[in-house]
Amino acid sequence: MSGHNKWSSIKHKKAAVDAKRGKIFTRLIREITISAKEGGGDPEGNARLRTAINAARAANMPSKNIENAIKRGTGELEGAQFVEVIYEGYGPGGVAIIVHTSTDNTNRTASEVRHAFSKHNGNLGAMGCVSYLFHRKGIIQIEAAKTTEDKLMEIVLDAGAEDIQLDGDTFTVTTQPSDLEKVREAIQKAGIEIMSAESKLIPQTTTRVEAKEAEQCLRLLAHLDDLDDVSSVSANFEMDDAILERFAQ
Repeated sequence: MSGHNKWSSIKHKKAAVDAKRGKIFTRLIREITISAKEGGGDPEGNARLRTAINAARAANMPSKNIENAIKRGTGELEGAQFVEVIYEGYGPGGVAIIVHTSTDNTNRTASEVRHAFSKHNGNLGAMGCVSYLFHRKGIIQIEAAKTTEDKLMEIVLDAGAEDIQLDGDTFTVTTQPSDLEKVREAIQKAGIEIMSAESKLIPQTTTRVEAKEAEQCLRLLAHLDDLDDVSSVSANFEMDDAILERFAQ
């Protein structure tokens, strides 16, 4: 399996720990606020907001928190004003990395992201230096124990999904971003529990890294992912599963 997919699965399994620290809620609240600010507070007419709300509900976020985040985005409630800033660069071994952030202090965020790259043998680059290596897709992940491949395939392909793959103990369903919610709803209507459903940048090509560089790359990704202002990290690495699993322990 591609390293970036394996890393994604590992991160989702750690989500419960992050939720206890409040990190997941913080990121979801910011995403809801920004989505409502950019596309309006009605989820029926704002696909990005609808996806963010569904992710918040899946994380058991109280409805009041969701409502308040929407109102802050539409200006009905006062609160911190967040903006999205994207950083691009290279990790160890030339791995391409894109960092999406939502922040109320761009100077702080830029400093923290730059420090993470420098500390782990990476280089922060100019806007556009690696974005051409990725394309955006809807990604839905489901525990393999929750359904069969034949059943899931019939559901998602009928709903407009592009592909389904079994990665270890996780099914990964790929869609066009515009079809993400339609496919997610079809899976849920079939009574199948979903681990995550989100729009993500997927690498068109991968860069293989070995041994020391692979471990440095994972430390960089983990450092970036731990920053409060970072909402997502995308990378085009490929490495042995054994390295990933050892790092995750």
